[in-house]
Amino acid sequence: MPLLYYWRPDNYRRDLDMGAAYHLNQASPVLHEVDAGDSLWAFTRSRAGEYALAAELVVQAKTRNRPGYRYGGYRLWGDVRRSRYLAVDGQPGAEAVIRSLSVRADSDVLGRAFQGCAAVRRLDTHDHQMLAAWATDLRVEPRARLLAEERLELALYEQAQPALEGLLIRDGAGLAERRRQYLHTEAPSRSRRNVEDLQRMYGGHCQVCLWDPRGQYGEHLSHGHHIRYLSRGGEDVLDNMVLLCPNHRAAVHRCDAPLDFADLAFAVADHREPVVRDRHLRPDHCAADAGAAWR
Repeated sequence: MPLLYYWRPDNYRRDLDMGAAYHLNQASPVLHEVDAGDSLWAFTRSRAGEYALAAELVVQAKTRNRPGYRYGGYRLWGDVRRSRYLAVDGQPGAEAVIRSLSVRADSDVLGRAFQGCAAVRRLDTHDHQMLAAWATDLRVEPRARLLAEERLELALYEQAQPALEGLLIRDGAGLAERRRQYLHTEAPSRSRRNVEDLQRMYGGHCQVCLWDPRGQYGEHLSHGHHIRYLSRGGEDVLDNMVLLCPNHRAAVHRCDAPLDFADLAFAVADHREPVVRDRHLRPDHCAADAGAAWR
């Protein structure tokens, strides 16, 4: 079942400035009624005040956030190969199309009909087809371009400024200036320290398979992996990181596997890879945010 979501214009611009996320958070359980392969459409207002289609997330996975997460407990992850962010400014007004859908939008101000519990609405197949037809020739938002996450993580961890500069020049066309500055100034100063903290916390063991490279080879070979990728607006903080062996890190990246806080497991293709040792992600594991919803 496809869905429709109203993305407040201030949050739309702020979220793209921080890095296109390709995921959406909400407090409404309706968000998880969509099936894998279905679309979640988002609309917002352009700077000219026109309502416009802002994104189509083709759903790859559904996960729960950690308890008390301020942007809501439910999260959708879009398939980055099939999802798209659309250029809003200069787009033809889409209000008439949205009002013609099966969802009720009776308010004189369209955005007001999508507030609170009504922020996410169910669509039928005909609604989806109408939106898909409307979006056929719309331009893609250039700020939604993604950096290669594995190369980005490596450059930050090794504090290899030339490699980071080269990545931003080669792959960073359209990257929002605010995100570019964050990657230049803040992230490099914290990356190595956070990984070292994880290595000490878990004795170098992979949090998924518990492999101990230090015990076997005398070297720390496990990697710090960002749960929400830095390239998609994630922060370089300990709460957004896990320690993974090279095999599990490669598998998570290649499968674009999100972490589900419902059972603390990575959703990998048709199975799940649980985090079996956790001392920092959830408070209840120590013994053994309604703003920008796309964060």
